[in-house]
Amino acid sequence: MRRDIYTEDHEAFRGLAREFIDKEIAPHYAEWEKAGQMPREVFEKLGALGILGVAIPPEYGGAGLRDYRYNAVLQEEAARALVTLSTVRTQLDVILPYFLEYADERQRERWFPGLAAGTLLTAIAMTEPGTGSDLAGMRTHAVRDGEDYLLSGAKTFITGGLLADLVIVVARTSTDPENRRAGLTLLVVEDGMPGFERGRVLDKMGCKVQDTVELSFDAVRVPVANRLGAEGEAFGYLGNNLSQERMTVAVGSVAQARAAIGATIDYVKERKAFGTPVASFQNTKFELAAMSAEVEAAQTMVDRAVLDLVEGELSGADAARVKLFTTETQGRVVDRCLQLFGGYGYMSEYPIARLYTDARVARIYAGTSEVMKVIIAKSLGL
Repeated sequence: MRRDIYTEDHEAFRGLAREFIDKEIAPHYAEWEKAGQMPREVFEKLGALGILGVAIPPEYGGAGLRDYRYNAVLQEEAARALVTLSTVRTQLDVILPYFLEYADERQRERWFPGLAAGTLLTAIAMTEPGTGSDLAGMRTHAVRDGEDYLLSGAKTFITGGLLADLVIVVARTSTDPENRRAGLTLLVVEDGMPGFERGRVLDKMGCKVQDTVELSFDAVRVPVANRLGAEGEAFGYLGNNLSQERMTVAVGSVAQARAAIGATIDYVKERKAFGTPVASFQNTKFELAAMSAEVEAAQTMVDRAVLDLVEGELSGADAARVKLFTTETQGRVVDRCLQLFGGYGYMSEYPIARLYTDARVARIYAGTSEVMKVIIAKSLGL
């Protein structure tokens, strides 16, 4: 179906991203999967091309284009090549907006050039053991001590935490028994600060290139100068970026589902069963036709939401609707595609196996499908 959300500038960026992914990412992806991380030099190459600095103001080495569509293009091109840029996506779509919105001038001067160049890598530490999606229930805390905060606690499931130079930590700086959402603050912990430790790298079912770790903080002395925004206002800040965070999952889900269909079509045309191509069977045709219709519906939904996001009009409830629909669609589509591969679909050497295992987390992170339903129900007055 026709898509009209991109301009000539976006398509030029697409060409740049496609060339880089085909040359610098795809040939090495299997090796990085085994290593469990993407090398730092890849970020530096992305920075040199200007891909990491699209939204960063020009005075700090960026292009100053606050347009989420460039992020979406990058995801689509990665999926087309049957790879994911999970850590890059997290840095650009989830973490960078906090720096752009809440960093003061001194912080911008300190951090923005490195963020644009890919020499400063980031992570955000929200989730804690035992809290999951309940951010208001977090126990990591920070106590003011002169011009510093003393930060203590533990975080888990932290994407990019292994290589991160800067970690935005959500910590409780005050307690209000009547309002659990009050009193949360964003503190930027820097690599090498005493008391900041990286724990084990978590062994995940999928997303193998995305390093995911546990972090701990034992009376880490964080300067007040490293606080993002006002003390006690972090819950509101987190809510402001949730729509984009959920959209980045939705965009990836549709792009990866589309890639799964493409890979499956190629496979069933070549693979024979009972002496005839699998593509000639009516069941194969019907399955792929139905999946194609689902993905086109999801794409239309995503495209509308992307434009709303760019225009600042995407509501939290609509972002939840899009994430719920697209991630559930991705799960169904990739599962049915794998079935058409038969036994070979279960082999890791085939990209469909990776697409299958990578897809499962989409219904969990950035808010589970169940949480999305709660948000949507509230918008209905229920």
